[in-house]
Amino acid sequence: MTSETCLANAHLVLPDREMRGALHIADGKIAAITEGDGVPLGATDCAGDLILPGMVELHTDNLERHMEPRPSVKLPHLPAILAHDGELASTGITTVFDALRVGSIIDPKASYQKYARAVASEILSLRAAGVLRIRHLIHLRAEVCSETLLDELAEFTAEDRVGLVSLMDHTPGQRQFTDLTALKVYYKGKYAFTDAQFDELVDTRLALGARVRADHEAGTVAEAARLGATLASHDDTTRDHVTVSAAMGIRLAEFPTTFEAAETCRDQGIKIIMGAPNLVRGGSHSGNVSALDLAEAGLLDIVSSDYVPALLLASAFRLARLWTDLPRAMRCVATTPADAVGLSDRGRLAEGALADMVRVSMLGDTPVIRAVWRGGERV
Repeated sequence: MTSETCLANAHLVLPDREMRGALHIADGKIAAITEGDGVPLGATDCAGDLILPGMVELHTDNLERHMEPRPSVKLPHLPAILAHDGELASTGITTVFDALRVGSIIDPKASYQKYARAVASEILSLRAAGVLRIRHLIHLRAEVCSETLLDELAEFTAEDRVGLVSLMDHTPGQRQFTDLTALKVYYKGKYAFTDAQFDELVDTRLALGARVRADHEAGTVAEAARLGATLASHDDTTRDHVTVSAAMGIRLAEFPTTFEAAETCRDQGIKIIMGAPNLVRGGSHSGNVSALDLAEAGLLDIVSSDYVPALLLASAFRLARLWTDLPRAMRCVATTPADAVGLSDRGRLAEGALADMVRVSMLGDTPVIRAVWRGGERV
């Protein structure tokens, strides 16, 4: 075996157990898993380091952060995509659903302007050129409270590899923005709004949401089906929110904001996604339910890095300490998100799976990434 085809004497984290052993890789997949601490001739001796499955990221705002690192400071998309790709590779994420908002407001002063179609095309071009380090698919975040949602969704086709569509409703006064005080702080801090400007925005968005909500929700469900994408909800807060989501066929809930919503998701068979920053910090920065509290109650299925890619791996080890079960924790960041969007070929160390892997050593309780592979190739 060559160093490219065998990782030996490793602490392997399999979907259901841990063991000392070796991974044998051929044609970009895991060909065999063998037990023991032997090191075949030419193999890489991992010296007991952890080998984990490459993580699967369903919801991250990281690409938008690279495109607009400060309010109104817009950068060229191609270098932003490449920087985002490299950053995620360095954190052990090997499959990402790049989250792009669809649904704009036709107003030059508004913060919601159209961009998703152009960025998706650039991701596709970079993928075709073979320059991206990890696997990229598209997550369309459908903004219900907008003017152009259905027109923007119609621009995408099955060839765009849209794997996930989430229904977002950022109408002021509900869901994430139930507390208008928190929303005002956000707009004043990010966009320097005056009180009068904020009051005008609230009134305008309330009227817009009331006018378009029903049509936009029904249209988004239909467009997700046309694209063959998994459908998710976003920021469910009440039992009624989840009941409506379930009736639309949603089986994936991003960031429910209350225990009530999370418990209803469990009752309805909807997988629950929470954010890594919430987990690692021990609470939500915006006053929503604690992800750790949900994890303790058995109401957490998937973790997303949300806006800090480096925290996805850290969150898995935080869960492992809580549950005293590293395989269960890794399922939250690898196996379960992959399965939730129909990607059963990744997110696990198993024979026949894609050889997407992460080598990790520990510095106390902190995981330190030593190497990342995509399809058996070190990236």
